Amino acid sequence: MTHDLELDLSGRRALVTGGSRGIGRHIAVLFARHGARVAVHCRAAEHDAREVVDHLDGEGHAVVSADLADPDAAAALPGRAAEALGGLDIVVNNAGIYEHMPRPGKSPEHWRHLWDRIIAVNLTAPALICEAAVPLVEPHQGHIVNVSSRGAFRGEPEAPAYGAAKAGLNQLGQSLAVALAGRGVKVITVAPSWVETDMTRPFLEGPDAERITAQFPMGRMVEPDELAWTVLLAVSGRADSLSGAVIDLNGASYLR
Repeated sequence: MTHDLELDLSGRRALVTGGSRGIGRHIAVLFARHGARVAVHCRAAEHDAREVVDHLDGEGHAVVSADLADPDAAAALPGRAAEALGGLDIVVNNAGIYEHMPRPGKSPEHWRHLWDRIIAVNLTAPALICEAAVPLVEPHQGHIVNVSSRGAFRGEPEAPAYGAAKAGLNQLGQSLAVALAGRGVKVITVAPSWVETDMTRPFLEGPDAERITAQFPMGRMVEPDELAWTVLLAVSGRADSLSGAVIDLNGASYLR
């Protein structure tokens, strides 16, 4: 006997950071298709975010903008999303930046600037968003999903701040999963490899494309919809024992 897996988010209200493009857009579209009302976050591209919202299924969606490099703006974001949606049940910390850094000792001031900015957006902002979101979520109703990276495990020699931030994000999620379990808030981390998006396209179409593709024994990289469906399952209420897990989504390109 088979049973259909219903992933119904009707009545749920979700904040998706970095929702104006790439992975975040795919997550927002899938959430709305399954009944959620979504606050699509962007840093400055409000036109792109509005275009996403205008094409989402259902009604009651919103655009919320914030520069996540600004800790005050990051901390205020869940409250603004909750105000726009009439409450908050789901947070997806998807927004992130990836930048190559000079080798240590080559350009100390530039290296430190990049380090501070990448850590601020990729680790500090998600922590502040989680902290601010928890009081807004009804007990036993909340889900937080942090989008990490395979780079947290295998290292990022050309982007050490990115690797360090994602490793910290993994531990943040696992720590919060334990701390918030009594409140009924589930915290799940998804750690994908290269995903075909606007952010990664310059690398995937550049001189390193062949080297990157060779990492994948399946012959292809992760597709954004695969990641979006994984996140949907994580917040659906049908797999809440995933709380505390770090889910690898990398097509066997890295095993641990």
